[in-house]
Amino acid sequence: MRIEVLYFEDCPNYVPTIDRLRTVLREEGMNVEVLEVEVKNAAAAETLRFIGSPTVRINGLDIETPSRCLAGWGFACRRYAGGLPSETMIRAALREARGK
Repeated sequence: MRIEVLYFEDCPNYVPTIDRLRTVLREEGMNVEVLEVEVKNAAAAETLRFIGSPTVRINGLDIETPSRCLAGWGFACRRYAGGLPSETMIRAALREARGK
């Protein structure tokens, strides 16, 4: 399983998202490396199909299912309800990736 967190420098939700993701991984009994990918500019955002900081992908798929169809890329803050991806959203994406 490949887990990536894409972010840009000074994103206020980047570190809390990493912490939440690692907590959920521990609670699920999963020992998976989390790759942290810094997106440095708009050109990199386009190349990486980055839709905002932080973006969490599991096996290349965004953890927020509706966001998988977005066609635009941008160097901007990502808006989640509550500011961070929810534990429920993270768990659902992990279970989808495991085929459960």
